[in-house]
Parts: sequence; structure tokens; C-alpha cells
Amino acid sequence: MKVSRRAVSLGLGILGASPALASAAAEGLVHELAAGVEDLRAASEAYIYGYSLVTMEITRRVMTNVATSEASRAPMGQFVRMRSYPDASFRDVTAPNADTLYTTAWIDVGKEPWILSLPDMKGRYFLFPMLDGWTDVFQVPGSRTTGTGPQTYAITGPGWKGKLPAGVVEYKSPTALVWLLGRIYCTGTPEDYAAVHALQDACQVYPLSSWGKDYTPPAGTVSPAIDMKTAVRDQVNALSGVEYFTLLAELLKTNPPAAADAPILPHLAQIGVVPGKDFDPKAADPGILNRVPKFSFDRIMLHFVTGPEIKNVNGWRFTAATGLYGTNYIQRALIAAVGLGANRPEDAVYPTSLKSGSGLLARKYDGSHKYVMHFSKGQLPPVKGFWSLTMYDENYFFVANPINRYSISQRQNLKTNADGSIDLYIQHDSPGPDKESNWLPAPAGVFILMLRMYWPNPKKPSILDGSWKIPPVTYVS
Repeated sequence: MKVSRRAVSLGLGILGASPALASAAAEGLVHELAAGVEDLRAASEAYIYGYSLVTMEITRRVMTNVATSEASRAPMGQFVRMRSYPDASFRDVTAPNADTLYTTAWIDVGKEPWILSLPDMKGRYFLFPMLDGWTDVFQVPGSRTTGTGPQTYAITGPGWKGKLPAGVVEYKSPTALVWLLGRIYCTGTPEDYAAVHALQDACQVYPLSSWGKDYTPPAGTVSPAIDMKTAVRDQVNALSGVEYFTLLAELLKTNPPAAADAPILPHLAQIGVVPGKDFDPKAADPGILNRVPKFSFDRIMLHFVTGPEIKNVNGWRFTAATGLYGTNYIQRALIAAVGLGANRPEDAVYPTSLKSGSGLLARKYDGSHKYVMHFSKGQLPPVKGFWSLTMYDENYFFVANPINRYSISQRQNLKTNADGSIDLYIQHDSPGPDKESNWLPAPAGVFILMLRMYWPNPKKPSILDGSWKIPPVTYVS
């Protein structure tokens, strides 16, 4: 129900007539206002449902709006091959990593399948998660699932039927839009960079119609209308209700809802979004359309604090509800907003810590103090892939430091204590030559820590079932 100006004016007029009529009018207005809240809530459910799909599309536009592959961008159907880890000047993406080199591509499998060919990784850790338009990781070839030998896949779209070449494994995408988000482990030395570059160059992606032929990808089309400077999340959040639902309706034509999404479709229809059709802005109250973006994003971010999927252990917040979301739309929207491209928990978990201490004693990390993260003997993060502790400033970017170390892991040859335990020294100034191997440099001011755990132990001890707990970061001075 819509709350009209006429209804409010009529209600105010009746309030001056008699207490009985005023009471009845007030009760009627409460019902109308409640109905308005219900309309806003229904519109918000539709907004949250589509948030991941809209975010993926805006991300695709920005990352593919170039004529040729360059740095972190490439046209549709072409690989971005990141050749080195970013330094402290890098500002394209928040929370960058210094553990894997990305090899990524955006493809459209709506018209025909695309072939992904991966070389023999020779035992090196890697994974190539495939995200559909809704950010679900529908397949994830890699060390954990398919091994490190050579492998070839055909990624097919919704409804595709046909014959594939011998030896090609079919991976069916639920949507036309697919993001290949490959990661290959690299130690960062010149020799290892060269080895990984060769592997990246051997990764190939091309349409099925070019099987057995020499394939040269066409140049990309550059649109000056696409905002290449504003962060994707800010672009999505800046869309008006009409702009947002217009785009969502268009995307639903080639990225259809899953069968399990049937209960949400009435909410979409109520706001004017029917899969397969253009958006009907007349279906919803303009006031609701104006209010729904901010109201909905506030709900999404509140979920980061109140959501049952978010765990808090010794000051570390993390979730194992990533990569596959089902009908948990608000969790899916949250991850799209703060960690787009997140893996399935079997492949990676990303605990993050903003403060030392707990409760009323919790304080933001600050480089004017010193901290220690202590691992008892045999209690380093249990993983089958790798782990690392990364330092970020308060905006989730790398921190310039005298030893150019942005993360710390076992590849630093960590020094052990006499009892076999390991201490990581987290501070601005060097802890001294004898401890520098275990030093994670901090900025002078506020900072944030992220523990990456790739391929966490599937059996105890494991962060996935809580049988391994992350130790706290302790304030020392």
C-alpha cells in the first residue's frame, strides 16, 4: 500500500474533528505507514537479491573496457596475466595479495561454449574458480579438486546442448556471464616469477568454434561512458532505484534466476522486475524506489556485524559461508560488497582483525604500539595449500616499509623459540636483526591484519569446524 499526500492531509483534517475520529484516523495512518514499511522491506529484498549480479556486471564493464590486455584489465574473452605483486602504490583493488599471481578472464557463454586449457602445473599450488553472474563458484578446477596435471574444459551456458571434442570436460554455467578467477602460487623471487609467467602464458581461453584453429582474439571496444575511476562498490551504490532495477531486469534476461529463487520472484514483480522483461517503473511507489538503495545497503553492511554466518574468534572475524550461497541473498550481497570473488571455504578462508583485545578493552591496531602473534609448537595455521599474514593500512592497501614485506608466511624461514613455538612481531620499527625474519612491518598509524588460509585442513585440526582456533594478537607495549 502507498501512503499518499491526500491520505496524510485527510488524516490531519480528521484529527481536528473529534477525539474518537482522531483515534480512528491515527489508527488508519499507522496501518498505512506500516504498509509503507512493508513495501520498502519487499523492495529491499528485491534489491539485496540482485546486488551480486549488478556488482558483477559493473565490475565486468570496468575490467574489460580496454582495447588490449593491459595491467589488471583485458577485453572480454582475454586473459589478464598479472606479472608481479603490487606494491604500496597500488590502489586499483582493496586487500591485494602477495601470494598468488592472478590469471583472470571474463567470458560470455550465452551464444557458444568457451574452452579453458590449463598446462601442467608440475605440483605447484593453483586454483581456477569459475564464478557465475550471481558470484556462485560453480566449479573450481585446481590442486585440491583436479590435481596439477594438464586439463581442458568447455564452459557451457544455460540450455546449451551439443557435442564436445574428445577429452574435454564440460562445466555448465548457470548464467551467460562467467568470471574465471585463476590464482597461481608464487614466492615472488625473480626465478619463481619467470616460472609462473611461463605457466600463465600456457593458460588459454577461446570459443569452441575456434577449436583446432589458430585463434586471435579481437580487439576490445572502449566505451567512454564507463566510469573507470570510481570504485565499483561506489558506482553500484550511487545507482538510483530506477537505474538499479532497470539494469537488474536487463541482466536477468541472460542470467536467469535459479529454480530455488521462485519465492523471491513476487517481491521482484512488486517492484516492477519480471525475469525476461524490461523494468516497469510504474509498478512501484517512486518514494520507495528513492529510499530502497541506501536502506538496503545499510542492511547489507549491518549483516557483517549481526549475521550468524560471521564468526568472531580471539578478535578475528571470518566466515565460511562463501562461494556457494543458495538462497542466502544477504550473505551473498555482503560478500559481493566487501570481498567480490571469494572462494569456497574449502579453498580459502580470510580471517580479518581490526583490533587487539576484546570487549570494552578492544583497541584499533596502531603502529605506535607493538604486538605479537604467538603460535604454540605445531599450531601454525593448518593448511594443505599455504597461509600468510598480510598487513594493510586502514583502507586495506599495502604499507610501504624498509624491507618491502607486505605479508609474512613460512617462506620467510621463520625463527622458532626454544620450545618450538613461533612469535610474529607486528610493529612499525624493526624488532632487531635476530628477530627480523619474523617481523611484519606496520605503518605509523592504524592498520588491519588479514590471515589467508588456502586449502585449509579438511580434517582436524581445522578452522572450518573450529577444532583449530586463531591465536589472538597481543598488545605488548
